[in-house]
Amino acid sequence: MSEDPNTISRREFTALSIAAGVAAAAGASNPAVAEIMDMDVTITTPDGVCDAALVHVKQGASPAVIMFTDVFGLRPVMRDMAKRLAAGGYTVLVPNPFYRTTKAPGLSTDIDFNSAADRAKIDALRAPLTADAVMRDAVAYVKFLDAQTSVNTKASMGVFGYCMGGPMTMQAAAALPSRIGAGASFHGGGLVTDKPDSPHLLVPKIKAKYYFGIAMNDDQRQPDAKTQLKQAFQAAKLPAKIEVYDGCLHGWCIKDMPMTPGKPAIYNEAQAERAWGELVGLFKRANV
Repeated sequence: MSEDPNTISRREFTALSIAAGVAAAAGASNPAVAEIMDMDVTITTPDGVCDAALVHVKQGASPAVIMFTDVFGLRPVMRDMAKRLAAGGYTVLVPNPFYRTTKAPGLSTDIDFNSAADRAKIDALRAPLTADAVMRDAVAYVKFLDAQTSVNTKASMGVFGYCMGGPMTMQAAAALPSRIGAGASFHGGGLVTDKPDSPHLLVPKIKAKYYFGIAMNDDQRQPDAKTQLKQAFQAAKLPAKIEVYDGCLHGWCIKDMPMTPGKPAIYNEAQAERAWGELVGLFKRANV
């Protein structure tokens, strides 16, 4: 780790080439092979030092995007998704959401949600992630990104997240409305609650265009959430596309979702690609 927590760590610096097909899938306008820089970085926040991944095309400055992970944290599949987006012309930051407690990834994908002990581990990691804490983090992440030569600071910034990362996108967009121009949530959990810090109550502070992809089983558990989200964005006169993905389970966008014997697979490649297309399309429409 670098002695300066705001500098790029060189120890695990990697550079890799992404083929034209991958770049095209991510929406890249240049069909040539893109050299992608994938780096471990550290970011000073008001609460400590956050370990993160910073991914971008080697040459030039591009719009910045923050990716908020699901509960399994910063791990190879999240870096792969960041590389795919970076190949389309973005600088992508993927923070470790649990940095206050542990280094990435924090949790293993083989955790048993039916185990009280494993659920206690999750609760302990998530406990520090209050709305105020996430908003403080977001300010630090944006400050870090805007100091990078790979970032075009004249372009709007984007945020997107999965599972618990969905609400984090809204908290970030509310904390930095003049900087964040687009946000997307996929199988986000806790977007609408009955608590005073419910993410949907932050919509009046947000200026970003939004997309929400909701899992079928999440919608079955909370069918009124999509309606309350729609009403909140309509009241704020903000564009938001909200869709329920029929047949898709919570976590359908992530390739390494655990398999349960005798139950359907969670990852749904066709619908994950549909969701990815919505993400890239949103960023293009919002000039991110």
